[in-house]
Amino acid sequence: MKLLRIVLVLLLPAVSSCLPCRRRDDYDYDSIFSFGDSFADTGNGAVVFAEHSLFSPATKPPYGMTFFGQPTGRNSNGRLIIDFIAEKLGLPFVPPYLAHFVLNTSSSVQLGWFDSLKPSLCSPAQECKDFFHKSLFFMGEFGVNDYSFSVFGKTPLEVRSMVPDVVKTISSATERIIKRDGAKAVVVPGIPPLGCMPPNLAMFPSTDPAGYEPGTGCLRQFNEIAVYHNTLLQDAIKNVQKNHPDVRVIYADFFTPVIRIVQSPGTFGFTSDILRCCCGGGGKYNFNMSAGCGMPGATVCEDPSTHLFWDGHMTEAAYHFIADGWLNSINES
Repeated sequence: MKLLRIVLVLLLPAVSSCLPCRRRDDYDYDSIFSFGDSFADTGNGAVVFAEHSLFSPATKPPYGMTFFGQPTGRNSNGRLIIDFIAEKLGLPFVPPYLAHFVLNTSSSVQLGWFDSLKPSLCSPAQECKDFFHKSLFFMGEFGVNDYSFSVFGKTPLEVRSMVPDVVKTISSATERIIKRDGAKAVVVPGIPPLGCMPPNLAMFPSTDPAGYEPGTGCLRQFNEIAVYHNTLLQDAIKNVQKNHPDVRVIYADFFTPVIRIVQSPGTFGFTSDILRCCCGGGGKYNFNMSAGCGMPGATVCEDPSTHLFWDGHMTEAAYHFIADGWLNSINES
């Protein structure tokens, strides 16, 4: 899966280590390792694409306006899910691992970069084993970019056919950090409803009204792909858990909290124009590739906390709501 490999390179890995830190509640983790795409990126993309402003708008205002007061490379107005989880665990924010960006290398080579980081974290081998036993690993979210990018030139049916391979890649990577690195707690997030995301709504409109879900206004076929992915992923996670009964392998639901907000935005304090980006360059969904957030021609809403979507990614308010659900899953598993 070439696209998934590229994403792994981009964000491999981000680590937040705080050995003296003590837990605030029932959690007991000394560090966080996060593998993921732009929903979890705390600044790697800004470095990787530093010379390509089209791909690094998160380095410019109004990104970061709500919490940090300046751009940090996060694709949001403030904190991400991983930030809220780190805060809850009493750990510092996860910094970016400024990895080199290399195309067309195998996933084993890219995951090998994680190995290159280990000597700076722990040694000898036994100490590393103990260190990773007390770490919380996030394997994803992965899949959004694979499916969204693949729509260019592929039918929805062809994109759907990719799902088993994407899920297999995620489960294999999860097995790898358990077997090779000794991970004892791995969170594997699903993907959000692809059909509700403003970039997909703006770029792939349906000519048939039946192509939209009546209760949400989201693209039906895109959401069906997301549901299919999440179903297969949960089955794969159960198999990984069965293979490693002494490890906590936790599914994090990304789909349900987002769809709940879309279906009933007022209940959660969001605007009724729920599928529209807070920051963007106009159009029905306020999403425009040539005038994206942080670029000339873009505008920003008055109150991002009332919006689900920031620039196609989500707002800090939305991430906070999603993070609460993930923390419950981590605590209960």
